[in-house]
Amino acid sequence: MIPSISFGPVTALPRRLMTALSYARYSTEMPPLQYPWVVVQTAKSSTTDPVATRFAGGDETVLRDAYDAHGSLVYSICLRSLPEDRAKDVTQEVFVSAWRARERFDPSRGSLPAWLVGITKNRIIDNVRSEQRHASRRSDVEAADSPVEPEVERIADQMLVAAALEVVPERGRTAIRLAYFEGLTHPEIAQRTGVALGTVKSDIRRGLEKVRRHMETSHV
Repeated sequence: MIPSISFGPVTALPRRLMTALSYARYSTEMPPLQYPWVVVQTAKSSTTDPVATRFAGGDETVLRDAYDAHGSLVYSICLRSLPEDRAKDVTQEVFVSAWRARERFDPSRGSLPAWLVGITKNRIIDNVRSEQRHASRRSDVEAADSPVEPEVERIADQMLVAAALEVVPERGRTAIRLAYFEGLTHPEIAQRTGVALGTVKSDIRRGLEKVRRHMETSHV
């Protein structure tokens, strides 16, 4: 059984957080987001991800490690858009496609999970469209195409935000959580954490910039 990731009620989170992320390189003073924290279990990331490096290098033994590290993220995105049996199939397809296209992955430009999420979006959309065509043939009635792309983008970005936050160092992640999910001001964060106000601002700015870069790499 493929494990899935548990998320709280964060329906509107991606749009609001992406708005804040668009300010990341210009300002440290951004309006707080009133949403609960997202709970996600992902592999811990570091500046140099050995799995990503081996994956890009074509190490044939790394596919299992990549699946163990990021399979739950991919499957959870699939499961929010597809029935369970199709979600499992698409999850497998994502990793097969990723391995075949591994020469296109550059770990210096972005993280492996973000790149996998980009592939996941495309495979989900392909699967939904294929099922629509099959349904149309079975019923002899042309089925109307539903606009699946925006919903798939929303779900994938929502879950990638949570995964991307895990890349941010703990102190910065805490500051972002307090500012954007609990609504604290920067002085309040400094008082609660005992970290200097200037450092709090810098941690939030750098953390949001890291998340923004992580998100950008997912659009392949």
